[in-house]
Amino acid sequence: MSIKQQISEFLATEFPQSPCLIDDIGPQSAVVRYQVDQRALRPGGTVSGPVLMTTADLGLYAAILGEIGIVPLAVTTNLNINFLRKPSASSDIIGVCKLIKIGRLLIIGEVSLYSEGDDRPVAHAVGTYAIPPQQN
Repeated sequence: MSIKQQISEFLATEFPQSPCLIDDIGPQSAVVRYQVDQRALRPGGTVSGPVLMTTADLGLYAAILGEIGIVPLAVTTNLNINFLRKPSASSDIIGVCKLIKIGRLLIIGEVSLYSEGDDRPVAHAVGTYAIPPQQN
């Protein structure tokens, strides 16, 4: 089974409420998709901020699991997001994630978020995850 399949199964089991899917897992990277529907929208017909934050957070988690293996207790310690433009209400949100520092106890990554089919980012996030110490 591929690492993408392993992570997808883990996330489906541990986070069954999540509408996010993994499109790709690569070296220190991941591409995830939030399937936008009516529940993802806020008044004014735009994708809500929490949807963008969820996509960024899950994307970073997927990239990290792709790098270090399935470590359920890796947790977000910081997530900073900048909203850049109005996302399309009729397109999925795509998160393109890259890990920029992998340490023993902390991993830092960034995510560019897009409305599918548009090359202009709708948001940019940087996050830090704490990794549990290895047991010997």
